[in-house]
Order: sequence, then C-alpha cells, then structure tokens
Amino acid sequence: MAGSFCFILVCLVVLLFGLIILNHFLPLFSHLGPLPKGSFGWPLLGETLAFLKPHPSHSTGAFLHDHCSRYGKVFKSHLFFSPTVVSCDQELNYFILQNEDKLFQCSYPKPIHGILGDISMLVAVGDIHKRLRNVALSLVTTIKSKPEFLSDIETTAIQILNSWRNRRRVIFCEEARKYTFNVIVKQVLGLTPDEPETSTILEDFLTFMKGLISLPLYIPGTPYARAVQARRRISSTVKAIIEERRRRKEGSCGKSSEKKKGDFLEILLCVDSLSEDEKVSFVLDSLLGGYETTSVLMAMVVHFLGQSPAALGQLKLEHQNIRSMKKKDELLNWEDYRKMEFTQNVINESLRYGNVVKFVHRKALKDVKFRDYLIPSGWKVLPVLSAVHLDPSLHADAHHFYPWRWERLDQTSKKFTPFGGGSRCCPGSELAKVEIAFFLHHLVQKFRWRNEVGDKPLAFPYVEFQKGLALQVEYCSS
Repeated sequence: MAGSFCFILVCLVVLLFGLIILNHFLPLFSHLGPLPKGSFGWPLLGETLAFLKPHPSHSTGAFLHDHCSRYGKVFKSHLFFSPTVVSCDQELNYFILQNEDKLFQCSYPKPIHGILGDISMLVAVGDIHKRLRNVALSLVTTIKSKPEFLSDIETTAIQILNSWRNRRRVIFCEEARKYTFNVIVKQVLGLTPDEPETSTILEDFLTFMKGLISLPLYIPGTPYARAVQARRRISSTVKAIIEERRRRKEGSCGKSSEKKKGDFLEILLCVDSLSEDEKVSFVLDSLLGGYETTSVLMAMVVHFLGQSPAALGQLKLEHQNIRSMKKKDELLNWEDYRKMEFTQNVINESLRYGNVVKFVHRKALKDVKFRDYLIPSGWKVLPVLSAVHLDPSLHADAHHFYPWRWERLDQTSKKFTPFGGGSRCCPGSELAKVEIAFFLHHLVQKFRWRNEVGDKPLAFPYVEFQKGLALQVEYCSS
C-alpha cells in the first residue's frame, strides 16, 4: 500500500515538473515567424537572476555584455516568469516607446502592482494613465509658474548645506534624500519638516522603498509585506490631509483672509476628472518620483564630479559668475537657471553615464515584425535604456564621464532616453533638474569634497550606493 502511494506521489511530481518545463519552453513553438536568437535558461526562473545581478550602473553588466556578444543587440530570454524579448538596440527601443498602447503596453510584474496599486501612474495603462498624466503635466506647469516654488527649493538646499558647516564627513545619499523629501513634501502636501505628519510619512516611506526592491513574498514580517502595509498607512495619512484641507476650504468660503497653500494638493482638489483614490495614488506617485529618483541622480552627479576635477572647476566658475551678478543673499530665479548651461551638461551626462533607470517593462499587444524577426503577442519586451546610453557606436568614449559632449549633442535625440519616452516620459523631469541645479549652485561655492574610496553606483536593478556615498567635506568660508 505504502509502495503504491509512493509510486503515485513520484508520478505526480514528475508530471508537475514536466508541466513546468513544457509551460516554460512552449512559447518557443507556438508562433509563426523567426524569433530573435537567445536562450530561455532554466525552467520557471529562466535567466532572471543573472539579468538582475548587481553591477556598476555605468556599465551594462556581464549578462547583457555576454548576450549581446552571442546573440546581437536584440535577443530572446525568459525573465520575470515570462518569455521576453530584450532590446539593446536604439531603433527598436525608440519604436517600442513611441508605440505605447498601440503595439506595446506598460507591463510591470504583479508584485510591483501590489505595492504601488493598480491605479498608480507608473503601472496604469490606457485611459486611466492618460487622465493621470494630463493632470500631472497641468500641475507641473502650474507649480513652475509660482514664484515660491524656486524660493522653497533654494531655502531647503541652504538649510541642508548649513547643517554641514561643522562636519568633516557626510553620507551624501542620506542628505540628498532629506533634501528631496523636504522639497517634495512641501510642494505636494504643503508640509514643513517640523510638522508631525512629515516624519510619519517619511518613516513609512523608507519602509515602502525597502519593500519595492525586495523579494516579493507577502509573509508577515518580510520587507515586501511591510511595504504593502506602509503604503496603506501613507494612503490613510494622505486621505486625512485631503479631508482636513477640504474642510478648511469649505469653512473659509467667502473669507478672503484664508491663505491658499498653492501646492499640488490645493490644485488637485479642484480636479474633477480624478476619483478620490486616484488623487491619493497621484500624491504617492509624486512623492516617489520626487524623492527617490531625484536623490539618486543628485548622488550620481556629486559622485562623478568628485572624480572629474576639470568638470567641477568649470561648474564652479559658472555658478560664481551667476552669483557675482546678484546681491548678497538674493535668491535665484528662472533667468539664473537658464544661464546654468554647463550645469545642464553635467546633469545630462550623469543621466547618460549613470543610468537612474536601466530598463522599462513593456509587453507586445499583437505580433510585431521588426526587421527580420517577430516579437510575439503577449511576450514581455524590455527596452534597455542604459545599453543605448553606453553604446560606443552611438557615443564617443561612452564609458567615460564627459559633460562637454552635450555642447554638441541634442538631449532630445533617440540615443538619450533617461526618463523613458513617448506618452510615458516622466512629466516631472524638469523639476528634478531645477532641484539639483539649485543645490549644486550652493554646494560648489561653499564646500570642497572628496569621495571616499570603494563606493560606486550599483544597479540592483534600481541604482544604489552600497555605502551611501560617504564624502569628506570642508567648508569654504570665503
């Protein structure tokens, strides 16, 4: 009896493994047309672990280097539990990004949906994404037109840097996150660093960010489970702030003395095209984009400048010239920002060389023929943005930090897509550049710094400095 049971159990296990193997390799045979060359790797896991193996963000990593050498710039693989076409090709990447919701669609793994929510602008598709993006563009335009926007940014930068005066060492990633969080919370929710809601949101947000890059296991106590719970708490906090703002607004009807905050939320409350949940999700997206992405880019700029004395010298001279034309303690304005031409070159080169976003997730909505091969309907498609940025055939000395290349390069070209492209291009990218430029204006004039040895930006795939980018700093009293 026991022998029969063991035999049945063995048969079931063999059948299960057989089905897994069949399901893994079946997509190779269920299409008409030539597929790109490549490998599907191991059943179930495919080549995901090798693809996600950490590597310096200013390189493509061993996986892409090996596969492009063997199969070409476009190849098939099995990643994130899906048959996948990986593109390191400039033309195909551009084609994918420009055909959003026509031939391709945003398709992030389900665990990302679990943390961000299905109506997050980062994962939403179709009409929901269009409505959210239109509101985002409108809000960004409105905020940029407000005089206090620039003064808030600069005041925050000065406060952060003033706290360095008596310090000899700073962990720059922590300082950058503090700066970007204080800026974005003020711009989105009208909160200052001293208000209790700010520290509550920051604490939950740190938990949220750790879970975003963790193993997606929803088991109590895991970083992923804590991140999902943190998002719920942030949503509750934001809803409470919205309700309080709405009550205050209704209670002050007809009272001209009620001062409007002029932040994202103030404008968002007047938008009728979004539901309450969409407004809350929009606020979370704004916090995420304005906090993490901007702080990582700031860290990369400072890291690369610390390794390039010539670029740092020219940048310092540009900002000294701008400051020399202003009164003592006079704040910067849009005209000053437009004069920061080399600053823009430094930021663009940090985006190209450092690659804040390595790749984006898409899927084919129908069979797509590109050149001599087929991208089957339903397959995942990964345009690798960093591969194009670091392609020696497209960029001279591609593996060197050289801001001067942008004196002749067009930042809107096909070979430079740091914020994605098409209808999913980041709507707040210009705001991020303003934040970084204003911070650099005061940093390069008030401090000298030296990067500590042994730290560099690593792609996990999200970019991170393992040691937090420790800097030896010296205040320049002159």
